[in-house]
Amino acid sequence: MIDFAWLGQQSVTAEQGEELSGETIASEISEGTEEALTESERLYKEAVDKGENAWLIDCADNERVTFAFAGDILLDDEYAMMYRYRMRGSDINDTFSSDLLERMRSADVFMLNNEFPFSTRGTPTEGKQFTFRANPSNIEIYEQLGVDIVSLANNHAYDYGEEALLDTFDTLENAEIPYVGAGRNIDEAKKPVYLIANGIKIGIVSATQIERNANPDTKEATAQNAGVLRCMDPAALLEVIAEAKENSDFVILYIHWGTESTDQTDWLQDQQAPIYAKAGVDLIVGDHSHCLQKLDVVSGVPVVYSLGNYWFNSKTQDTCLVEVAITKEGIESFQFIPCKQEDCRTRQLEGTEKEDVLSYMRGLSPNVSIDEDGYVTF
Repeated sequence: MIDFAWLGQQSVTAEQGEELSGETIASEISEGTEEALTESERLYKEAVDKGENAWLIDCADNERVTFAFAGDILLDDEYAMMYRYRMRGSDINDTFSSDLLERMRSADVFMLNNEFPFSTRGTPTEGKQFTFRANPSNIEIYEQLGVDIVSLANNHAYDYGEEALLDTFDTLENAEIPYVGAGRNIDEAKKPVYLIANGIKIGIVSATQIERNANPDTKEATAQNAGVLRCMDPAALLEVIAEAKENSDFVILYIHWGTESTDQTDWLQDQQAPIYAKAGVDLIVGDHSHCLQKLDVVSGVPVVYSLGNYWFNSKTQDTCLVEVAITKEGIESFQFIPCKQEDCRTRQLEGTEKEDVLSYMRGLSPNVSIDEDGYVTF
C-alpha cells in the first residue's frame, strides 16, 4: 500500500493523526540525521532531492515487496461493466470474488491499466468506434479494490481530448494514486515512478505502441501539450528505461502492445521484447490484446505478454492476476492466478476451471514451467 506521496503533490496522515504534506515529510526526513534514517527513508530523501516521482511503500513484511498486476479496467457508466455494477446496487463484493478482493487489497502494490480518462469534459474523438470516459467520482472504486498505481499509456486515455486527460491527472493525484506513461508534457510523460520499501528502489515505466499509425488518435505528449508516451519507435522509452535503471534496483515495464483478440504475439512484440530486456528492464508486463497471451523469458527477463481484460466488458473470457514478490536479490516468486470475467463480474478460479486455464497457459508458454498452483519458473 502506498504510504508517503511524491514531494509537493499529495498528503499523508501521520501516525499521530495529523495531516502532513509530502513537502513536510521530505523536510522532516531532511532535518533528521543521516544515521537516524532507515535505508528506505534515505533512498526516498535522495529521490526527492533529485526531483524524482518517488513514493514510500508500507509493506506487509520487511523482506519483500509484493506486486499484483491486472489488465484492462473500464469505469465508464455508459458501458456494460458500470451499468451492471449500478444495477446490482454498486456492491464491489458482488462484482469481484472475495478471494480476489483479498489478493488485490493485501498486495503491497496493486497495478492495473486505466483504459479511459476520468472527466466530465471533452469531446469524443471523431470517427473512433469506442470512446470511453468515466466520471471522476468513480475513482472511489479504486479505493475499494486497493489500487495503488495505474498506467495511462494506452489508446483510450485521450478519447475525449487533452482537457479530459488533464482532468484524469487531477483525479488520480487527488486520490493519491500515482500514474505512469502519460503527463502534462513530454517530460512528465517520460518520468518513471519510483516505489521504495525495505531498502529496495523499484522503478516503474510505461508506454504504448497503440495506435500504430503515423497520426494516432491518442496523442503523444509534447513540450507544450499533454499526452501519452508512445513506443512504436522505442527510442523515447529506451531513454526512460536507462534513467530508471540508473536510479533504481529493479525496473518494471508495463507496456500496451500487441494485436487485439489473439493469443498469439505479433511482430512488434517479438521485436521489442528483447530490446527492452537487454536495455535493463527486469520484468515486462503487457496488455492491450484483451485476452491472455503467453508467459515467456527473454534474455533472462520474465515477460507477461498480455494480462487480458480484468473488468472491462460483458464478454465471458479467461483473465488473471499476476503476483510477483521482489527482494533485494530480484524476483523471489511469480504466480499466475487464473480468473474469469463473466456476467460483468470477475472471480478467481478454483478446481477444474483453474486447471483448465493453467493448462491453456502451459500450451501457450513452452519456455516456462507452471505448477498446479500457478507458480512460474522461468
